[in-house]
Amino acid sequence: MYAPERQQEILRLARDGGRVDVVSLAEEFQVTAETIRRDLKALDRAGLLRRVHGGAIPAGRLDFEPDLAERETTAADEKDHIAKAALAELPTEGTLILDAGTTVARLAAAVPLEASLTVVTHSLPIAARLADHPGIQLHLVGGRVRHRTRAAVDAWALRAYGEIRADVLFVAANGFSADHGLTTPDLAEAAVKRAAIAAARRVVLLADSAKHGQEHFARFGDLSDVDLLITDSGLSPDDAAVIERGGTEVLCV
Repeated sequence: MYAPERQQEILRLARDGGRVDVVSLAEEFQVTAETIRRDLKALDRAGLLRRVHGGAIPAGRLDFEPDLAERETTAADEKDHIAKAALAELPTEGTLILDAGTTVARLAAAVPLEASLTVVTHSLPIAARLADHPGIQLHLVGGRVRHRTRAAVDAWALRAYGEIRADVLFVAANGFSADHGLTTPDLAEAAVKRAAIAAARRVVLLADSAKHGQEHFARFGDLSDVDLLITDSGLSPDDAAVIERGGTEVLCV
């Protein structure tokens, strides 16, 4: 088990039981007490757990994550505009990775039926939207599927992205800023996003402006990892200028 997976499970146990202790966690995960203390320290620094003598108790709400249905209806018009603009970034007969996210899913829905592309995704909804495109060579990355996002995560997904190289990645984030980078509530999803970024020559972030300045528990990259941010006109010119000074092109639609 990877450290992010273990930490996410520790957080769940703390929320369910109201408290966790070092000795019990070390026995459950078959690791040393020192490893558990490092996990608790990381969770404490993130504000999700508060360390107490011998263990930790829950604290913080940085991991709040709305379900898929709720996210589908949030900023729907902005997401449609972003997805339409993103069509211009599709490679010609190239390879792309589509991250799990409702804005990226809108892009998938807008891909023309005659498109000739190789598409890799770990998102079940996105794969379903592209499965009937005759010109698309679709590769579905496997792994444990998270119910909240319908996305595959953990070791299988990480290994798959470690074995490919794509022309462009369309990535989603729950929060983005020049100061805190790219964040999402779930550690396992963050790990897959990080692997997808490493697998792509060009990275395009699709995110509505309401996500600017938001910070979530799991950080998966810097804004400097992004070549192009496509967002809506709600992002102020001053904020866009700050992002562009960091090396990321900004397109507001």
